[in-house]
Formats: sequence, C-alpha cells, structure tokens
Amino acid sequence: MRKKIETKRITMDAVLTATALVIFIIELQFPEIIPIPGIKLGLANVITLVAMFRLGPADTLAILLGRILLGGMFSGRIISVLYSLAGGLLCYGVTLLLRKTVSESQIWVCGVLGAIAHNVGQILTAVALTRTPELFGYFPILVVSGILTGAFTGGIAAFTVKKTKKLWE
Repeated sequence: MRKKIETKRITMDAVLTATALVIFIIELQFPEIIPIPGIKLGLANVITLVAMFRLGPADTLAILLGRILLGGMFSGRIISVLYSLAGGLLCYGVTLLLRKTVSESQIWVCGVLGAIAHNVGQILTAVALTRTPELFGYFPILVVSGILTGAFTGGIAAFTVKKTKKLWE
C-alpha cells in the first residue's frame, strides 16, 4: 500500500511540474503589455499554490525547482533561472509561512504576497547582477503589478483547489 501512495505522489508531482512548465512556456509567447522587465501574469504560480495547499511544502519545492530549471533550459533563457530562483524561492517562503493561517478561499492572499515577494527577489537579483541600484525605482510599479497578477493567479488557485478537492483524496 505504501508503494502505491508513493507512486501516486510522484506521479502527481510529475504531472504538476509538466503542467507548470507548459504554462510557463506558453506565457513566454504572450506579447509584453507593459514594457517593464519582470511584469507578467505568472500563471505557473497557480500550480505552485495548488501544490502547496494540496501536496505540502516538499512536493511544492520539487515542482517549483523542476519548473524553474527545466523552463530555463527549454526557453534558452539560462540567465533567467537566477531571477526565477530568487523570486520563486521568496514566493515559496511567503506561501509556506501563510499556508497554515489562510483558508482555501483566501489563497488569493498568498498569491498577492507571493507575487510581491517574487518581484523583490527579481529586483534584488537584477541590482546584484547589474550593480544598478536605480532599478529599485521600478519597485512601486512591480508592487502594483504583483497585487493585480497575484490576486488573479491566487484566485484561480483557490478556485482550482476547491473544485478539484476529490482528486486529492
């Protein structure tokens, strides 16, 4: 019985990693709406949020790291791995801290705060790599975009967690 549970968990991790990767690659094809680096919907974070609330921290971290590393390889944007790791790990940390205090209907809060944390990681990485502290000037714009996109992705994640409850049992 234990092997069956372990196989189901690994399979679910693989499916969610692949789903997040496909979403990430598709989102790369969207044209830039706002010509400021770092602003995008972050739809792959829906998978991260769903995994955190349904599978737990270890599986979520594996899914997140798999998506980031494979996404960098498949997209040919290897330098973006640094930005994604910094942002993704900060987002993961915020979500990990909040997951026990927010209800499933409040997952959007994790989406918002996670998106802002992701933007903090990206700005810090950009400043460290370019030695251009003026980039911090973009932070207010990134906070606003993080609030909007985080609420959107968090809302989708909350809906998904609610509607797929039986799948996880």
